[in-house]
Amino acid sequence: MRPAFSVLFLTTLIGTGQGLLIALVTAQFFFVIGSGPSGESGAFYALGSALALALLGLGLVASFFHLANPQRAWRSAAKWRTSWLSREVILIPAVCGLTLLYALDHWLGWTPVLMVFANGKALDLPMALGFAAAAAALVLFVCTGMIYACVKFIRQWSSSWTVINFLLMGLSSGFTLAAAYAGLMDSVLRDFLVADALAATLLAMATRLYQVRRNGHVRFRSSLKTAIGTHHPQIRQITQGFMGQSFNTIEFTAPGGAGTVRGLTVFFILAGFAVPAALLAASLGGTGGALLAVAVASQFAGLLAERWVFFAAGVHVQNLYYQAKA
Repeated sequence: MRPAFSVLFLTTLIGTGQGLLIALVTAQFFFVIGSGPSGESGAFYALGSALALALLGLGLVASFFHLANPQRAWRSAAKWRTSWLSREVILIPAVCGLTLLYALDHWLGWTPVLMVFANGKALDLPMALGFAAAAAALVLFVCTGMIYACVKFIRQWSSSWTVINFLLMGLSSGFTLAAAYAGLMDSVLRDFLVADALAATLLAMATRLYQVRRNGHVRFRSSLKTAIGTHHPQIRQITQGFMGQSFNTIEFTAPGGAGTVRGLTVFFILAGFAVPAALLAASLGGTGGALLAVAVASQFAGLLAERWVFFAAGVHVQNLYYQAKA
């Protein structure tokens, strides 16, 4: 498949924003409701969730470049009963709205207690809003992944691993950004977020490597026989049916061919996972955020390449018919 750069930025930016939001809520839960020491001030969470909201907004802006008629974008939510895309379209503004409320409540310092636990810790309104926003973000990861996982005729996408990897890569990039943010702010949450980011990055690398291996051994359900509706034992294609290029031969083939896909696969494994993991491990127990900032930049570049490979490696079933000359 030919990747659309607007979709690359859409899924990467929104995924990082979701992961950052979940990282902030996780840290607040552990340090405020859990057994840990007191956490950060409301301003820390407000600015962090504002950054998450900015990433979500940038992803939405990128999505408009993918629309043929942006003025009709509202129609994409009409089929929410059957379409994962419609559910995603509905959930994105919901996550944005809950993130905005979470940020405002922290910024204004309005923290009425909703529940008191046995250990003396309290659940206040910002924490409750954070739980709601994080839950919506997790469901949004599922919706985004299912847009591609439900496409049965692209075997590289049609797997639960697509949803798992969308989730883990979003958490990995979000927690890494949260760790860098905590380091920049000299927060007590720094090491907690660094450790979580390292675990998420290693887990995301393991599952994505498994998916790469799985995709290399995919068996297609269709063949050249079924593509043209004949059962002749020997079929050889000598032309793709066009004198020149067409929509079918451009939009459903990977730019640069298999060699480009292999090269960028190596790049995203290194830049998106291995290098950030090494930098995160090196920064454990330290101070500041210089190494973490480099990890964020490397991971973002690597995940953009990963998303390009994800789309480019998807083999559309119509390519059985529109092949190059033998």
